[in-house]
Amino acid sequence: MNESGISGIMKMILRFLMTIVFGIAGYQTARFASGPRSPWLVDFVHPYVWTAFLILLFALCGFLTTNVIWLALKKTGQLFENTVQNVSVSDIVVTILGLMVSLFLANLIAIPFIFIDIPGVGFYVTLALNVVFAFVGITAFLKRRDDVWGLISRRGKNRSGSGAAVTESGENTAPDHRETGKKVLDTSALIDGRILDIANTGFLEGILVLPRFVLTELQGVADSSDPSRRARGRKGLNVVSELQKINKMTVNITDVTMKELKRDKVDEALVELCKKTDAKILTTDYNLNQIARIEGVTVLNVNDLANSLKPQFLPGDMVRIDVIRSGKEPGQGVGYLDDGTMLVVEDGEGAIGSTSDIVITSMLQTSAGRMVFGKLKR
Repeated sequence: MNESGISGIMKMILRFLMTIVFGIAGYQTARFASGPRSPWLVDFVHPYVWTAFLILLFALCGFLTTNVIWLALKKTGQLFENTVQNVSVSDIVVTILGLMVSLFLANLIAIPFIFIDIPGVGFYVTLALNVVFAFVGITAFLKRRDDVWGLISRRGKNRSGSGAAVTESGENTAPDHRETGKKVLDTSALIDGRILDIANTGFLEGILVLPRFVLTELQGVADSSDPSRRARGRKGLNVVSELQKINKMTVNITDVTMKELKRDKVDEALVELCKKTDAKILTTDYNLNQIARIEGVTVLNVNDLANSLKPQFLPGDMVRIDVIRSGKEPGQGVGYLDDGTMLVVEDGEGAIGSTSDIVITSMLQTSAGRMVFGKLKR
């Protein structure tokens, strides 16, 4: 199978190196075979002819085995890619840092054992210390990856001068970037836009994960021929841009695809990504909210937050609203509270077009929204 581009160049370089290395191996073999311990070869073949023959033979073997080695390297690369494709950048950085620190400490402790007179002790002790410290170090750093990554992010931003401020008293007020848990963004939450207001208040911080397929879906909405959909898509893209400017959080755009997650739908892929990375999902979609809860994924529903902040009414409370239209059931009237909550008024059809006092009778609250029921004050 022919290779093209960078892959073809790399394969050519590998074939050249394999030919040279195998040719050198053939030369070394010829020298060994024609040495003083094997004088019988001189009687049959001239040493120069024998050397040239082995060099060409080994070089040809190296040239021909390049395809096998190249295929093995590609398979190994694909296996490695499939293993780390769902691992976040922060986890990779923390793992490498833990490995470096643990290996440094292991070799520092192993220095005295290298000079012990007992043969072989220094080598085996050093090897054991490196293995044990590497395992313990990586495990410890991954257990505290939130703190480690938060420290790295904070130091990096402090050095670049972004997000740091000095008060009148001279105190440095650089924001704390400690990771409080990963949250995967859904298209509906970005288009809704309230997530930006929540983030600006400081109630939402940490790492926000934006999958590439969600960003692609958002771009598709922004490029729609329908003006309404186009405006919603552009609003979502603007929300992403504004979230990236907030110092108390980091927006990580991950290149994982739905094919890699083995899912055909965006909602299913989001749930699978959250399960693989132990993240929460941030959405306003009621159906996605239900699917995620069934799959055991923690959901942060903006509608739930908004509903929890709305004024709570008890049966018997009275409000004054404008009854503006009739309801679904005969005789019902419908109005809206100041926060936009629908109020269904029993026997309120006759009050349509007027401002009336309504006595609250009950309230229904779900993730999809809230409805309040009442009746005209008599």
